Amino acid sequence: MTSSSSSSQATKRFAHNDPEGLRADALMEEDVAWSHEIDTERDGEQFDRSERAALRRVAGLSTELEDVTEVEYRQLRLERVVLVGVWTSGTVRDAENSLAELAALAETAGALVLDGVIQRRDKPDAATYIGSGKANELRDIVLETGADTVICDGELSPGQLIHLEDVVKVKVIDRTALILDIFAQHAKSREGKAQVALAQMQYMLPRLRGWGQSLSRQMGGGKGGGLATRGPGETKIETDRRRIREKMAKMRREIADMKTGREIKRQERRRNKVPSVAIAGYTNAGKSSLLNRLTGAGVLVENALFATLDPTVRRAETPSGRLYTLADTVGFVRHLPHHLVEAFRSTMEEVGDSDLILHVVDGSHPDPEEQLAAVREVIRDVGATDVPEIVVVNKADAADPLVLQRLLRVEKHSIAVSARTGRGIAELLALIDDELPRPSVEVEALVPYTHGKLVARAHTEGEVISEEHTAEGTLLKARVHEELAADLAPYTPASAL
Repeated sequence: MTSSSSSSQATKRFAHNDPEGLRADALMEEDVAWSHEIDTERDGEQFDRSERAALRRVAGLSTELEDVTEVEYRQLRLERVVLVGVWTSGTVRDAENSLAELAALAETAGALVLDGVIQRRDKPDAATYIGSGKANELRDIVLETGADTVICDGELSPGQLIHLEDVVKVKVIDRTALILDIFAQHAKSREGKAQVALAQMQYMLPRLRGWGQSLSRQMGGGKGGGLATRGPGETKIETDRRRIREKMAKMRREIADMKTGREIKRQERRRNKVPSVAIAGYTNAGKSSLLNRLTGAGVLVENALFATLDPTVRRAETPSGRLYTLADTVGFVRHLPHHLVEAFRSTMEEVGDSDLILHVVDGSHPDPEEQLAAVREVIRDVGATDVPEIVVVNKADAADPLVLQRLLRVEKHSIAVSARTGRGIAELLALIDDELPRPSVEVEALVPYTHGKLVARAHTEGEVISEEHTAEGTLLKARVHEELAADLAPYTPASAL
């Protein structure tokens, strides 16, 4: 790493070949990546992987700064990028880890990261994010590397984007736009695409720009048109903003309708008293691998950030035979944009409505504690603070043993596992069995064979302690909920009265 500094500020270069592996390699370890030979049995055929690889961006295309359309609807086409971050607090290691994560996000979006710089400031510059002098230095780095895009590690205001672009003479985007681009690539379901579209429009609305005639005004609203018109009317950019607001309102209605369908499914699970477990955690922590290991769901597993965007719900069974549902949710990331949380709130409700959260953290990550804090912040935002939590330290086969010991000591309700090798999975299943809520009423009933449906309900909705087939019927001892206990009450044997 090289550095340049002035009397009041310092800028650190983030080298492409950093020997400490701070870039995407540190966040996406190749030795824990999905392997066709090793992991096909656990993760299924993974057909989405080949489909996604076939849609990679083509290298060598240029990203033009001047748009040919009247109003700039920016579609990201990232190719060769330079990263820039502002270090306002914490240690230099924290700042470098944050930029390493930005590099991982850029590579997930299909970009080639050429270089990166970090500037030490009390706060980002209001005009150009990094200050005018450092913006000129950034322009020299862009020219030196041949980059066509600059990505800033923060959310920039529309003014900051414009002013920084004027200096560096290439397209500038921020962390939020980059995450939105990844989400747009990975959304598969109708609801996922709608949520991404809503978040993109929320982000785009204050950042629309007029080019040339797009600032001209339409005819005013007088009677009959022609010479009778009065007033300045709307500009083209105002018309576009109004149309976007109308599309956003329509999109919210559609998402609300889709939410109703998912709520009906949840009510059916509640009616059948099926407990639910939600897998939450930082992106690329191994949530989908863990779901596949526990249920054989065959969910896409890829060595990339936000590889799984659409939630997956699968049925599972505890070692004692109790049924429950296991839901894989969208991954979280530090500084997750607020409007992304809002757009995906209906999806994240799977976490809030669950009976237990499996909080998955990457044990091989340079700073797993920060991952835990970032995810818990989002869990607070969706109102799931009262749900019991098990911290699952994944990738134990690749983690530093000292880090594992530290995490297990600090997090009292935690367990170390490896979704890749199967280490700790049996212990995790037993822990889930212990933590899931148990039916409150213990009953004993002699159920006639003509009412076998009640016995089946005891197996699916409750916990069967013992079962014996007699001449009169099935002698059943079980823990069940109050509704099923009332249905079994007429068959209580005389010896139990």
